[in-house]
Amino acid sequence: MDLVLILKSVVMGIVEGVTEFLPISSTGHLILAGDLLDFLDKPKRDIYEIFIQLGAMLAVVWNYRVKLVDTVVGAAKPGPQRNLFIALVIAFFPAALLGLLFSSAIKHALFAAVPVALAFIVGGVIILWAEKRTHTVQVATVDDLTLKHALMIGLAQCLALIPGTSRAGATIIGGLFLGLSRKAATEFSFFLGIPTLGAASLYSLYKARDSLDAGDAGVFAVGFVVSFIAALIAIRALLRFISTHTFVAFAWYRIGFGALVLLTAYSGLVSWDNP
Repeated sequence: MDLVLILKSVVMGIVEGVTEFLPISSTGHLILAGDLLDFLDKPKRDIYEIFIQLGAMLAVVWNYRVKLVDTVVGAAKPGPQRNLFIALVIAFFPAALLGLLFSSAIKHALFAAVPVALAFIVGGVIILWAEKRTHTVQVATVDDLTLKHALMIGLAQCLALIPGTSRAGATIIGGLFLGLSRKAATEFSFFLGIPTLGAASLYSLYKARDSLDAGDAGVFAVGFVVSFIAALIAIRALLRFISTHTFVAFAWYRIGFGALVLLTAYSGLVSWDNP
């Protein structure tokens, strides 16, 4: 087994796990990290990135396993569990439908360093705008979420089809605009990631099944496990962070990182978008 390739897989797993549920775009970071590391050929890297997303998604399942089991079991009768279950179904469908219709065209047009960097910067500015507004909390917990809120957050999630936008960023900041508390917006974003990432990953892996190679199992497995561990740490760290902080730090990170990518791309310091 190629040790250098395994080490690159560890780095990619950390990038996926840390960024998937933060409002900084996991897809954007994976595109840039993969280019910088020259990690696998592009078609195989795409499959790898889809696979390790499942590791990050399972970290949410594990962290909230009690809440999720209660929600599924409680969905059989009226109450907050059924409300949350229906809210997740409603929020899931807009991005799922648009993804089926347009994901290939978007991927072909925008999966490159410069568009990703621009999306980083625009997303950072929107976060600053959201945090500058007076934030009146109308929904304190995910159990208080209305179906209208769920639909609006689901529509906001559609923006994440643009690489560099961030699924977590779109849903969390969308939730803040709608009056959710930071914790409620963040946790609903976590929960919504389960069907969204799970369905997208499994569907994409099914389409790419003929391209899967048993010889890559070790590299894929390492990325999956590392992604799970990194995501679990990131989820818990984010919940602690937002209990006493805003999302402004993430906004400035996005703006600074996006500007750095544009600078290196146009100056030729880094050759992004490797084939």
